[in-house]
Amino acid sequence: MNLETVLSIQRLTKNFGKLCAVNQLDLEVKRGQVFGMLGPNGSGKTTTLGMLMGVTHPTSGSFTWFGEKPSHLTRKKIGAVLEHPIFYPYLSGQKNLELNAMIKGADPNNIPKVLEMVELSSRKNDKYRTYSLGMKQRLAIASALVSDPIILILDEPTNGLDPMGIAEIRQIIKRIAADGKTIILASHLLDEVQKVCTHFAVLRKGKLMHSGPVDDVGKGEETVEVMAFHDDLSIYLQEFVGSASIKREDGLYQVMMKDGFHSQDLNKFLFENGIITSHLVTKKKSLEKQFLEILSEAH
Repeated sequence: MNLETVLSIQRLTKNFGKLCAVNQLDLEVKRGQVFGMLGPNGSGKTTTLGMLMGVTHPTSGSFTWFGEKPSHLTRKKIGAVLEHPIFYPYLSGQKNLELNAMIKGADPNNIPKVLEMVELSSRKNDKYRTYSLGMKQRLAIASALVSDPIILILDEPTNGLDPMGIAEIRQIIKRIAADGKTIILASHLLDEVQKVCTHFAVLRKGKLMHSGPVDDVGKGEETVEVMAFHDDLSIYLQEFVGSASIKREDGLYQVMMKDGFHSQDLNKFLFENGIITSHLVTKKKSLEKQFLEILSEAH
């Protein structure tokens, strides 16, 4: 895989009055990645995408596409679905795409391929107004692909869709990625990022909290620090089914939990065996748990 950097962001910042929407953001996206920008609503994802697409001007910082400063030419290599594009309700999907191709100066011969890719070939002659929400979203993605961009940017692509529509969009994203395109996707759903992305960054109140491969999310189970005035505490800790390993440090036991077990499970087990803990603290949370806590903040 060619690890060429397609997007490099350096200390990108955007203030709206006193509100700092994006704060000193540093990120890199390599060719071929499906890169998820994960964060709760209000974390700065949409503002960041707006800056990358030239819709919003940064307050400070910079970014490059393909190693070059953003320009009309670099933007031609990027397809984006930021809001709902303007489609004509009384024209067919096919006709709408032909118009889009004309406006973008794209080759209309790409249209059959993109319709196939978003599974709208059989409905291409139906009027846009007869399309379901999921089909409208798929046509928007087709429209972004008409100019055969190197990069596709999607902002919350499954928002408002029913479970079937969500599953369809996720399959389409995978198919587009398999076709060799680099995808940048904003989402507030950890599940979505885990299912379709290869790499991701977590944003919170405009700040970067984490960046790395999606495969890392499952790693790093919880470690619980525990102490109780009981002679057989270590024996019980070993008997607990959720203990992966136990170390003693500074008079406290460090219990590494097996996947899916948490401090409350250990506490309950000890309590049932007549042991009252004097100290029980979760030291290290799994990445997944940390992210879910970040994501639930805004609700």
